[in-house]
Amino acid sequence: MAAPSGAMAKGKIRPNPTLMQRVEKAFLDHGYSELSMRGLASACDFSTRALYHYFSNKGQAFRSSVQYQNDLALAAGFAAGRVRWADGGSALDIVAEIMNVRFGETRRKANASRHLVELNAEVFKRCNDIVTAVALFFEAELAKLVTELESAGLLRLRQGVTPDQVAQALANGARGVNQRLPPVAPDDLAARYRDMCGFILYGCADIPVARGRAQRTSVVEHMESGRS
Repeated sequence: MAAPSGAMAKGKIRPNPTLMQRVEKAFLDHGYSELSMRGLASACDFSTRALYHYFSNKGQAFRSSVQYQNDLALAAGFAAGRVRWADGGSALDIVAEIMNVRFGETRRKANASRHLVELNAEVFKRCNDIVTAVALFFEAELAKLVTELESAGLLRLRQGVTPDQVAQALANGARGVNQRLPPVAPDDLAARYRDMCGFILYGCADIPVARGRAQRTSVVEHMESGRS
């Protein structure tokens, strides 16, 4: 599985993981607006001149950090889900683990930063193309996994529901958890992702078919009846 990547500046040396981790920490510690290239270099234990061999400017360093962390989280998330599957986990266990690693690891660090609001704004201002490409890639890979889970008998989609729809709903739900205000406490994120996944995969309410009738139908079935 190859995640989308495209934030590398032309003519620059590709930064190694250690440098990218230092760049990420510098932005988390200092925010975006307060950090200059000189300050970023100092935080990374580089000279300013040396840092320019890797990044054209602070904006490029920020974009590279966002790309790197997303690529890393994508690979780690699906790998963690596979491990949970091999350990005999349910569909909910597997998907919740993917969400917790893919989104939670990054969000736990971001939510602990006093610059969270500013950094979120900078991501959508400067990295919308990266975020969009990663989101589409993640949803496509998640849809493939849902298909695998169904083939393995761990999940059965209701008639009219597609893996693409399930994947999109799960991804939207995870983004909703991430962007909640006030932010979810880092220690609570795993439980929030799991609750969200459970509500989407298995439903969270029954809707009466008609007043006075004992028969009830699931949320998804009710939605399907509305489409017909």
